[in-house]
Amino acid sequence: MATRKAATTKKASSTRSKTASTKSTKSTRTVSAPAATAAATATTPSFSESVKQFSFWRSLGAELIGTFLLAAVFIVGQGQPLYTLFAVVGIILFVGTVSGSYINPALTVAAWITRRISWIRAVGYIVFEIIGALLALVVLNAFVSGAASSATTGAATTIFEAAKLTAGKEWFVFFSELLGTAIIGFALANGLRNAQERLTSAFTVGFGVFIALMISFIAASYVGATAILNPAVAFSLQALSWSVWPIAVYILAPIVGGAVGFFLNDLLKGRQR
Repeated sequence: MATRKAATTKKASSTRSKTASTKSTKSTRTVSAPAATAAATATTPSFSESVKQFSFWRSLGAELIGTFLLAAVFIVGQGQPLYTLFAVVGIILFVGTVSGSYINPALTVAAWITRRISWIRAVGYIVFEIIGALLALVVLNAFVSGAASSATTGAATTIFEAAKLTAGKEWFVFFSELLGTAIIGFALANGLRNAQERLTSAFTVGFGVFIALMISFIAASYVGATAILNPAVAFSLQALSWSVWPIAVYILAPIVGGAVGFFLNDLLKGRQR
């Protein structure tokens, strides 16, 4: 009898423990599901939530100002790598803490593909980057027009434009744009890792742009072309038209190159949390 009672007691206790564990599992699942949903919502806000945030519009304004300054320096400096280096360093120090200073639609797409920014922010960045680059063209054109109208002698002043693509040499420019933007993407991904150290981050990206332009600038010059490495700046240099090759060279190639640079950085250094 004692043995039967002990066995019955053990069965009852085991049944109770199973029931308790089942209830705790259910309660854990019930509690964790809303928490996970809330975390996902906080990470990726909806469109309506994003546009209501002042920080979202501040970041868009920072991208507009940054791309305006970059395009203006690129036009005035005629794409010289050294001028662009210091321009990028200054822009990152100016507005890097606000938006990250992507200032390049190709790098913005690469950041979205690698889940560094949301699609809402990526679309906003691209739109405002293009607006900033076009504003640089309008402002500098106004200065050039004023100089041309007031000058009485000498050659007419013209704004710097990208060289036309040479027929049969488009693939060379395509790969120079792809290679250069891959270098910049790799540098920017490194710079974002050191975002807390602003000066280090700025010079990391700046020297990446300098190296990329040095390689691509010389490579493109061999076939009489201009290295741009930025679809927004390509608008400023009036390099784009409704033709296959300009779109492929100055939009598609930089987007592919930027994504390659970001993925290569993640492959070598691991995905940053």
